[in-house]
Amino acid sequence: MFKEFKEFAMKGSLIDIAVGFVMGAAFKEVVTSFTGGIISPLVGLVFKTDLKNLKYILSEGSLNAQGVLEGESALMWGQFLTHTIDFIIVAFFMFLLVKGVNKFKKEEEVVVAAPTGPSDNELLSDIRDLLKK
Repeated sequence: MFKEFKEFAMKGSLIDIAVGFVMGAAFKEVVTSFTGGIISPLVGLVFKTDLKNLKYILSEGSLNAQGVLEGESALMWGQFLTHTIDFIIVAFFMFLLVKGVNKFKKEEEVVVAAPTGPSDNELLSDIRDLLKK
């Protein structure tokens, strides 16, 4: 059983998936940092607040003894928008990556030689001659 697991784990595709997963997680951190550190402050200039803090309050809450707001019900649309921007950036770069890999694969494909033998016109001529007989 250990031998079978070792063979499975050492297959190239599984290792490729693991590397892709790690690279994707690291790339997501970069995108999250970009969105939080550059995009959010720029949008914050327009709304005079951080993009992640934008919300639509459905019902007000009250402050408890520690000064923490309790019971507030709000739609956190700023946070949703931030995550949506993150997703769009990651999806766009994954699209570019897949497109580049597919283009590279097309260049590597070997052109299959046309089958040797009589052409279509020659075959049709032979059939015509046979029908005349």
